[in-house]
Amino acid sequence: MSTVSPSLDLDWPLMRNNITRSDLDAVIGFLQQDDPILTQSAQVRAFEQEWSDWLGVKHSVFVNSGASANLLTMAAWRELHGGGEIIVPTLTWVSDIASVLQWGFQPVFVDIDPQTLCMDNKEVLIKLTSETRAVFLTHVLGYNGLTQELMDELKERNIPLIEDVCEAHGATWNGRKLGTYGHVSNFSFYYAHHMSTIEGGMISTNDTGLYETVRMFRSHGMVRESDSESVKRTYSEKYPDLNPDFIFAFPAYNVRSTEINAVMGREQLRRLDANNAIRTENLKLFLKHLDPERYRTDFRVEGSCNYAFTLVMREADPEFRDRLELALRAAKVEFRRGTAGGGNQLRQPYARKRVGDREFENYPQVDHVHFYGYYIGNYPDLDSRKIVRLCELLNGLK
Repeated sequence: MSTVSPSLDLDWPLMRNNITRSDLDAVIGFLQQDDPILTQSAQVRAFEQEWSDWLGVKHSVFVNSGASANLLTMAAWRELHGGGEIIVPTLTWVSDIASVLQWGFQPVFVDIDPQTLCMDNKEVLIKLTSETRAVFLTHVLGYNGLTQELMDELKERNIPLIEDVCEAHGATWNGRKLGTYGHVSNFSFYYAHHMSTIEGGMISTNDTGLYETVRMFRSHGMVRESDSESVKRTYSEKYPDLNPDFIFAFPAYNVRSTEINAVMGREQLRRLDANNAIRTENLKLFLKHLDPERYRTDFRVEGSCNYAFTLVMREADPEFRDRLELALRAAKVEFRRGTAGGGNQLRQPYARKRVGDREFENYPQVDHVHFYGYYIGNYPDLDSRKIVRLCELLNGLK
């Protein structure tokens, strides 16, 4: 039993107030214009440019979800680089691995580093081969997953890095934002993340050719969606029998977002840095007050930017885990076991069908998080007193 009163009610959802009155007012103001265009148009363009400026890249493409960002990235990657192996995490959101499978790549899995929850960089290096087309690394729950050793080896072997930054907006490494180290990076603007467009995602890159390909893949593969007059002219000259407005270069998708989502994104971006600073202080407070004998507190937090607290038991103790979960529920603290994506992806049905029923046993670090790791919401208006009280509850469990 806990030494803290069982009547403790912390009223702590995974996310709160991530869409504010000012966001809604911005949308209402936009809708009150005479005959506003609602489908993808000038607001989407403006949001893409503002996001690129904030991140520090040349190009960005706004889509309707982070999963769509993953899908289009893999589609463009296959188109430009052919098939082969993509090294992927075992702890990530399903769409990272699904997009690799959907575009015919062979996923190569690696275990996690317990101090970052990201891919174990040393294991990545071991699994690089002549068939490796990219390393698709997720910065899990705001922690940096990069090391100099990894970056040096990838550069030496000319193997591109793809960054999933869906859970790490604003996190940095060596003073530079994550999402600027990879050849291409993906972001999500789902409600529970650092900022929200309700649903939405972004693909960012400095590669102009990849950017043009992604723009076409976003909208049915239509060549007219390209920003490049040279690309449009090349297709028009090669296919003179086609109306230039309706040349479909790829078997693609419609994953456009809307002007409404972009208006909200532009409004949210203005306060992202300030909100992230609060989240960072919240995490430090949480880890400072957590019992390091029972829970992992040695995460590499330098440069991190976490929209969730990471709660990982040090020991594999099913009975203590069950008491912990009962205590959290009683205190009305929402949580997710397995952290990002529900834990070890190799235990999921879609993966077992492709890699075998027991492959997950080869990845003990992520399997520990699968059963004994959690995330708990971290948002700007979270009362710091609640953080301390939660730690007291967790530390007091018997």
